[in-house]
Formats: sequence, C-alpha cells, structure tokens
Amino acid sequence: MYRGLLVVASLLVIAPAVTSFYLPGVAPQDYARDDLVNFKVNKISSTKTALPFEYYSLPFCRPDPIINSAENLGEVLRGDRILNSLYQIQMRLDEKCKVVCKVDGLTEDQAKNFKEKIDDEYRINMILDNLPAAMVKYREEAGESLKMYEMGFPIGFKASTEEEGAAKHFINNHLRFTILYHKDIETDLARIVGFEVQPTSVHHEYKEWDPVNPQLETCSEARHPLDAGSSLAPQMVETGSEIVFSYDVLFRASDIKWASRWDTYLLMTDDQIHWFSIINSLMIVLFLTGMVAMIMMRTLRRDISQYNELETAEEAQEETGWKLVHGDVFRPPDAPGMLSVHVGTGIQLFGMTMITMVFAVLGFLSPANRGGLMTAMLLLFVLMGLFGGYFSARVFKMFQGTDWKANTLKTAFLYPGVIFSVFCFLNTLIWGQKSSGAVPFGTFIALFLMWFGISVPLVFVGSYFGFKKDPITHPVRTNKIPRQIPAQAWYMQPIFSILIGGILPFGAVFIELFFILTSMWLHQVYYIFGVLFIVFLILIITCAEITIVLCYFQLCSEDYHWWWRSYLTSGSSAIYLLLYSTFYFFTKLDMNKTIPTIMYFGYMFIVSYSFFVLTGAIGFLACFFFVQSIYAAVKID
Repeated sequence: MYRGLLVVASLLVIAPAVTSFYLPGVAPQDYARDDLVNFKVNKISSTKTALPFEYYSLPFCRPDPIINSAENLGEVLRGDRILNSLYQIQMRLDEKCKVVCKVDGLTEDQAKNFKEKIDDEYRINMILDNLPAAMVKYREEAGESLKMYEMGFPIGFKASTEEEGAAKHFINNHLRFTILYHKDIETDLARIVGFEVQPTSVHHEYKEWDPVNPQLETCSEARHPLDAGSSLAPQMVETGSEIVFSYDVLFRASDIKWASRWDTYLLMTDDQIHWFSIINSLMIVLFLTGMVAMIMMRTLRRDISQYNELETAEEAQEETGWKLVHGDVFRPPDAPGMLSVHVGTGIQLFGMTMITMVFAVLGFLSPANRGGLMTAMLLLFVLMGLFGGYFSARVFKMFQGTDWKANTLKTAFLYPGVIFSVFCFLNTLIWGQKSSGAVPFGTFIALFLMWFGISVPLVFVGSYFGFKKDPITHPVRTNKIPRQIPAQAWYMQPIFSILIGGILPFGAVFIELFFILTSMWLHQVYYIFGVLFIVFLILIITCAEITIVLCYFQLCSEDYHWWWRSYLTSGSSAIYLLLYSTFYFFTKLDMNKTIPTIMYFGYMFIVSYSFFVLTGAIGFLACFFFVQSIYAAVKID
C-alpha cells in the first residue's frame, strides 16, 4: 500500500515539472541594431478543407538543410510543422525587393498543386520572434476604425484576364513585411511587437539572372509592385512558369509594449457578445435556482414535516409521493458497472477541465504558447486517471459489485478506447491525403506510453484504494422485493424528461460554444478564458439544478429508477451540442469535400461524447447527494 502511495505522490510531484517541460514560457527577446533575425514557416492551412500541409509541400524557396523546430505534443497534434526559411531581416534595416530565390519552370504536378491550394483558399503561416504573420484589417466600431489582424496570408488568387477572359491562377510571390518594434531608450535594444504582411503578385522581369546579386527591373525606384497605381503584371501559375520570390522589409517604431503585443491578434471577436453569453447563462441559472429554492424551502420542507408527523400505521400506509419509494430508491440500477465506469470517467474529465481552466485563467496557456492548451489537457487527463479509478470503484462497490478488476479495466479503456479508435480512423484518412495534420508514428508511441504507462496504472491505483474503503451507506434500507411503479404521465416518460433536461445546460453554453467552434475550424484565436471559466461554473450549476428538479418530480411520481436517468438528463445536452455543430457546419463553414466533412463530424463526435460523459457525471453526483439528503431527513421505521 505504501509503495503505491509513494508512486502516486511521485507522479503528482513531477507533474508540474513535466508540464513546464512541454509548456515552455515565452521570454522576451532583445535585439540590437542590425542583428540578423530569421523567419520560420509553419503549415499552410485552409478553412475549406481543415487539412494542413507542410510549407515545403509546395515548390517554395527551400533552405539547405531544412531544420525542424522543437515542437511540443500539442503542436504536433494540431498539425503545426515549424521549419526554417530563407527569409531573414536585419534589425531596424529597411530593405526593398530583396530576392529570395527563383523557381525554374513549374512542372505539371507542381502547377496543379499550386492551383488546387489556391482554389481551396490555403493561407501561408509565418513566424517571427514567436509572432504569427498577419494581414491588417480594420473594423468600424463606435465611429472609429479599429485595427485587427487576420492570421496568415493567401497563397494566391484566381482572377480573369483581359486577354483570355477565363479565370487564371496567380501566386502572391512578393511580400511586404512591416515589423513593429518597441525600443528601450536607455539600452537602444528593441523588441518585436508586431509582424504584419501585405502580399501581392508580380511577374518579375530582369535582363540577365545573376544568382549572387539578382537585379529586377520590376523592383526599381520607378517601378515597385506595391506602389500606388502600379500596373505590373501579376505572376500567373502555369506549367513551365518561372517564379521569382521577393520581399520588402519596413521597420516602424511602436508604443506597444512587449506584454501587449498579442492584443491586436485577439480583437477578432467581439467582447460584448461574450458578456451577453454570461448574462444569458446567468438568467438560466437564476431561473433554475429559483425552482430549486422553491422545492427545497417550501415543497420539500413541507413534505418532510408531514412525513415526520405521521404517527399511526394507517397514516403511514396512506403516505404518497417520494417517501413511498424509500425501500427501493437505493436499489442498484441495471448495468451498474457501466454506470460506475462513466461516473468515474466523468470525474476524470471534470478534474482535467477544472485544472486546465485554472491554468488558462492564470495565464499559463496564452495563445503565444502554441499547443500548450492541448498538451496540458492530455497530461492532466492522464494524471486524473487516479481520481477516475477511485470514484469508479467507490460507485461500483456501492452498487454491490465485486469484480473490481474488470470494472477498473473498463474505466481505463472504455472512454479512451472510443476516442482513440475514432482518432485513429480520422488520422488514417488524413494520412491518406498526405497532410501534415497526420500524427507521426513517434507521437503515436508517446500517446500509447502515456495511456498504458501512466493513465492505466493510475486508474488501477485509484481503483484499488477506492474499492478497499468501506462502501457508501444509505440512510434507508432497500426492500428485497421491488415495488411496482405506477403508470406515468406522458411528460414523465424517460425519453421526454431526459431530452427536456438537456436543453438548459446546453442553453447556458451555446453562445460561448460558437466562439470555441470558430477557433477550432476558422483558425481564430480563443483567449477569453476568464469568461469561459465563468460559463463552465454556470454549466456545473445548471446541470446540477436541472437534474435535481427533474429527479424530485420523478420520485414524487413514485418512479425510483433515477440512477441512470440522473446521468442521462444532464448528459443529453451533448445531443444538442452535436445538433448545433451540424447547424454550424452548414451555416458557417464552406467544406464541400468528403474527407474534411468526415473529419469535422468525427472530431465533433469526440467533443460531444466527452461533453456527455462530463455533464452526465455532474448531474449524477448532484442527484445522488440530493437523494441521500432528503431520505436522511425523514423518519422511517
């Protein structure tokens, strides 16, 4: 026993160290004048396909050698592939028409690849000093123009030409980088606080190509691709096309502090809508709290008072309502093992979610830390297996289960197995598309080691200690012969009441859910974790209260089969989440290909199933403590 406790304690002690290893802090970098700074390139991505690809899957200018930057687990699972590039700048030195390279004659396959990516609206993602490249957009708000960023920039565009009339594909081969920097007056050192890009397409001309010092006629003082009124021809993408890649660099001093440099990236959503989400959720909570208060303070209190005043046997026989089923209310349900497994897994997810929220609110999982959120969630889920196994065993023993090892195996493998199976199926489809979103074999090995090497042992340790404890006692004894349940009104039928119960928990979060889906599928940054944490707390309260209310009505109707129904009542909110994600797909996304569609619904099934397990466990526990409390408050002979 002591050895097991030592193992658990060691894991919990090293958890922060492991997390900090995977979630490195982003320290400010000070640059002196003329310091050489290299750009990095990330995946190319599209909201139309949701299939990322490596930057060098297209025939761009390639360094020799291509070096992979260190990536954490979350970045790999997100499909990030951060590589070095030939783009580089000297700090605070403006440059015009700096040539990167010349790509000689596109092959038919290369031209076809470019055209397909342009048709699918793929965007290039670059990184400078951990800041992603962004195009500047402006939004009118309160009579003034508000600057905001759009992540990445398009590979090219499709347009009609006057000569041929048919639409042709053009590539954005010339980029203007505007680097915002904040200078320290005392040391003359500077920090990069903005990375803006303006792409354009230009068919570069030259007399004779000099690979050492190329001179472009289209980049002279009199002719520049981004000058006002410039009439330079764009660079067409065709088989045999010769493409010259070039870029400008402009440095601009800025008053933005390094700590605030992400603020402009985060203005892609309206904060007022988030606060409207909280107000909407609070109204639902106040409504439910009023109902629960009415039940607890008036109806339930009156019931308990009346039941305790019954003196004669005749009066006791005439009792009705929830006290009448006291001999059956704690009778074990059908499939008790499956219910205990889902409750334990739900508590495991709850612990993961709560701690992740706290980390995010405290600023440990900022958008600057790419992949940090997903890495933290995976690590915490693995470590929370200790609590999942413990509570699963406690519930299983309460249901008079004996085979705790089989129950532990189900807890360790059921939910992760379903998620991993769907994930493997989707990963196979992504791998078939040669996308960088496919998880490498080494990462699969790491996930297996986390699952079988840490999570499963922790579930067994928790289950061992949970089953070793004395079983949970109930305030009333259970009769040997089950009581017959009277016919129920149509509105108390299980399916109807379960589906009704899921509406309010979903209604408490659906506005915030829109922003979460937007960050997942439209490549926007989600950052208001404080609001999300408040909404999560409201979700917990809503699930608990709606389950208690419907459970009380069910017991008053003398239906004592509340175990599974309490879990399914709040868990049914996952059905509405899945339906809403379907609505979101058809109204907000522009996916029309088979593989992206399967990916979307596959990942949303994972999200919905996880939401079902989480909210179901919250409703079950709330209802359990409620039923324990009310039957402990009445006198039963």
